[in-house]
Amino acid sequence: MARMCIVGSVSIGPGRPLAIIAGPCVLESLELGMSIGTRLRDACAALGLPYVFKASFDKANRSSIRSPRGPGLEQGLAWIARIGRELGVPTTTDIHEPAHAGPAADAVDLLQIPAFLCRQTDLLVAAGAAAAKRRRAVNVKKGQFMSPGEMSGAVRKLAEAGCTNAMLTERGTFFGYGRLVNDFIGLGELMALPADGGPPPVCFDCTHSTQQPGAGEQTGGKPQFAPLLARAAVAAGVHAVFIECHPEPKSALSDSATMLRLDDVQALLGDLARLRAAIAAG
Repeated sequence: MARMCIVGSVSIGPGRPLAIIAGPCVLESLELGMSIGTRLRDACAALGLPYVFKASFDKANRSSIRSPRGPGLEQGLAWIARIGRELGVPTTTDIHEPAHAGPAADAVDLLQIPAFLCRQTDLLVAAGAAAAKRRRAVNVKKGQFMSPGEMSGAVRKLAEAGCTNAMLTERGTFFGYGRLVNDFIGLGELMALPADGGPPPVCFDCTHSTQQPGAGEQTGGKPQFAPLLARAAVAAGVHAVFIECHPEPKSALSDSATMLRLDDVQALLGDLARLRAAIAAG
């Protein structure tokens, strides 16, 4: 049985309600982040789903050097911390360098390791040590180039740095025909990953999974299929779902091709809550 991952006031793992990690891709402004977070918090509360606010202070892996990257470390973390305090919800953000780990752990409840960086030992060790010191958690996104079994290395590195409060996120695998493909056998293997204390809980990233990499200076995507993938993942038994959303995705500064419209998320959350309840009822 999977262990628990404690993210602020939210427990993610077996026997717990489906957790929702959601928000904009990049934090465009404090006001927009607060507005999106309020809508998501209230929608999740109405359905009995625990909620974690997500936003990035810096998008360091943009396709073009000219792409907007966000407010930066100091301003971005201050905004995310304020959103968490005012909304009364846990928060998460991604980090890209070991030096980000300490400041981020001071500001948020869950440190996210991007998929392309899931093998970076220095980053994982810094995140694990910062999380252990401040009683935070770490979420490692599975690299598109990684098999489920290979993610045990990331889990061991975190543990050796002192952090066992961790989870893993599936976000699609490259199979070479212009889009990411979700391997649901692999998802099952990830949920059964051998690890001391049991496998970490698994989150499913339904929006990044619709990406079409290599589409020029901006990554393409098919977000209309994100709800299909999310429903399938919940039916498969994942412990959390990751959703990026925006009031007007086409005008968003990052991941405009894959984010869901904020107005469409509430219906999806209702579907996921009913699916989870049906599964729990046996």
